[in-house]
Amino acid sequence: MNRRNFIERLSVGGGVALAAPLPTFAATAQPLAGPTFFQNGQSERKADLVIAGGGLGGCAAALAALRNNLTVILTEETDWIGGQLTQQGVPPDEHPWIETHGATRLYRDFRTAVRSYYRQHYPLTEAAKNQPYLNPGDGTVSKLCHEPRVALAVLEQLLAPYRSSGRLTVLLDHKIAGADVHGDTVRALKAVSQRSGNEIILSAPYFVDATELGDLLPMTGTEFVTGAESRRETRELHAPEKADPDNCQAFTMCFAMDYVPGANHVIDKPKEYDFWRSYSPKVTPAWSGKLLDLAYSNPKTLEPKALGFHPEGISMGDKLNLWNYRRIISKANFKPGTYAGDITNVNWPQNDYSLGNLIGASDKDFKKHVERAKQLSLSLLYWLQTEAPRPDGRQGWAGLRLRGDLMGTEDGLAKYPYIRESRRIKAVFTVLEEHVGAENRALVTGKQSGNTAADFHDSVGVGYYHIDLHPSTGGNNYIDFGSLPFQIPLGALLPKRINNLLPANKNIGTTHITNGCYRLHPVEWSIGEAVGLLVAYSLDKKVMPRAVREKETLLSGFQQLIRSQGIETHWPKP
Repeated sequence: MNRRNFIERLSVGGGVALAAPLPTFAATAQPLAGPTFFQNGQSERKADLVIAGGGLGGCAAALAALRNNLTVILTEETDWIGGQLTQQGVPPDEHPWIETHGATRLYRDFRTAVRSYYRQHYPLTEAAKNQPYLNPGDGTVSKLCHEPRVALAVLEQLLAPYRSSGRLTVLLDHKIAGADVHGDTVRALKAVSQRSGNEIILSAPYFVDATELGDLLPMTGTEFVTGAESRRETRELHAPEKADPDNCQAFTMCFAMDYVPGANHVIDKPKEYDFWRSYSPKVTPAWSGKLLDLAYSNPKTLEPKALGFHPEGISMGDKLNLWNYRRIISKANFKPGTYAGDITNVNWPQNDYSLGNLIGASDKDFKKHVERAKQLSLSLLYWLQTEAPRPDGRQGWAGLRLRGDLMGTEDGLAKYPYIRESRRIKAVFTVLEEHVGAENRALVTGKQSGNTAADFHDSVGVGYYHIDLHPSTGGNNYIDFGSLPFQIPLGALLPKRINNLLPANKNIGTTHITNGCYRLHPVEWSIGEAVGLLVAYSLDKKVMPRAVREKETLLSGFQQLIRSQGIETHWPKP
């Protein structure tokens, strides 16, 4: 094939059909071949697997493939891997059994490594050091609230041996800009350096879309859905009567802050502060009042609910003290003098941005909405510094300080928006509310208690979280209700048509509703790890991934493989 013609013809918006057959690369433990350079600094790299997106799903897919002797290229459009945990600044949202089961062994090893990092590198008190389940921030959202930089350090440690051996190439600050597709097969991707503008052609027998928004799906012509399906389509209790492909959950520009008593760290008044100070979300049922307020809509009842805020972490009685919710450093866990105060992460109802959808947005609109979301977060900080009501009757906490150093940014906010919803593949099998929703499941079984989620014969993992949809761009208030500990079906990881592209983020075969429980940290990791193993198994058996699900002997062998590598496929029986 004339590679120069390929480079010139590579499509940004969709695949380019080429007559040449798909190149095959046997699974190998040998280092990646060095780059071949073409005109204008373009080069080509080949591997057994190319993963677009360095979030938790992408990292887990890479680690699973690498430990099974594949070569991997991992691209990431920011300069940090880690997705939700790092570049987006969100401590893990997890289920209550996470310390012992309900996640992969590798994910729990990662959590153990985070705790070990603190024990090795931080001046913990003896009491904190000896806690079997150390929680550096003592945040109430998770049993392991920690800093984004520590998650980054641990992920880098896990990947380091493979990078050193040459079997893993990580391309930071690289964004996928095009795909070469022949029929139902992806041949190559084009990655562009956001620093130099240089282009690299990435070729492999398999590709994984672990991007935050499912960017590879439209590029490769992979069929997908967005937004909310109708109740007629899915038969889901909580689905709307009418489908709305543009109705997606809010995203958030998170930030970290600490508190220095007696200091004045008030930022300049944000340019959109007056807008956000008076803004009330236009949602149905109605929001509790203004967005910048210590009240919000109770996600489960949608009734107004009062919140508390005190940056010294004191109890606020029956009100949740927002400071403690996602606190990532509790000074009480560290030797006296280490920290002047606690550090908390701000991913609250008050900085959810729902005035625009990032999925399918032009570069101009993407930047516009991200900038407005940043203005919302900065306006929230300014409001907390200057106007927030205090228990002592005064207003504002001038000692609140933006901690961009912890986020690795100059503006003080996270590197990338916290994304809750993505494009989703049209999958061989789609997870519906009737499979995992507690109320809908009761209707299916006819039992009012003792129900379990659907038992999938092709399970490749497990997870749990309640179904949690934040206010949306289409004007929905929270949709939040109970689910059941669930399985991850292999069919939901398989596109209906494209043969060698697999999802490893929020882009699997769920609906708008069931995405609400499959989108959290440990589930994304489990999806990625299963996908990395699926690629290794498919290459070893010389079959396509869909055949693994279709043939009982292959499926049984694959499930035995993943169980042997620490992936649970079923929850313990009650």
